[in-house]
Amino acid sequence: MQWRDEGLILGGRKFGESGLILDVLTRTRGRRSGLVYGGASRRKRGQFEPGNSVELSWSGRLEEQLGRFDVAEATKQRASRLLDLPDALAAVAATCAILRGALNEGDEAGSALYDATLLLLDSLEEDDLWPALYVRWELGLLSALGFGLDLEACAISGWNDGLTHVSPRTGRAVRGSEAEDYVDRLFTLPSFLIDPAGEASQHDIVAGLELTGFFVERRLFHAVNKDLPESRRRLMTRFLRRG
Repeated sequence: MQWRDEGLILGGRKFGESGLILDVLTRTRGRRSGLVYGGASRRKRGQFEPGNSVELSWSGRLEEQLGRFDVAEATKQRASRLLDLPDALAAVAATCAILRGALNEGDEAGSALYDATLLLLDSLEEDDLWPALYVRWELGLLSALGFGLDLEACAISGWNDGLTHVSPRTGRAVRGSEAEDYVDRLFTLPSFLIDPAGEASQHDIVAGLELTGFFVERRLFHAVNKDLPESRRRLMTRFLRRG
């Protein structure tokens, strides 16, 4: 069997002397793994940095078995452009680790995230833009994988205005005025997540990361007995220090 596609490098692990088992999010076939002969060599390993885009072909006997990747030169090397932007590099690491951990091999639902993920990664040189985009990306990730939050109307009153919080139990939006007795147990809902034109302050970004991070951890990782990737925790720490 054989196919060709474009892909986003999520990470890899060494195999034997110089081989590399590469994890890739493809445009049309979801997350895929394959063996790259010589991929861990000094000459080749730079093109397999997480966040790089590549053109690749896969070949193997059966789709469900580990096959072989033949990879052309990277079509876009992102990490090397972000060496002087440590927060942006942390976002690349978190994005790729979440996709790598949350998507199963061959899970084509991941392809629905492909363009949105490239949009996020290509925005990382714009420091006033990408943090809000990253939080929206995690919200979209939850939705694409069937665990979306309900931010349309208040879970208590049904009204769709004045939404300020989210229930950690149901993932539904709540008006703070309707939940005065237990509002301190709810997550803050930053307005930029329900208003596409809304601006996001540093405080809003932290609140957004706390909200989406909780549900990514609970609904995507704990459900399959995994921990939230450490790179995502480090990204959160960076934003707490910014604030």
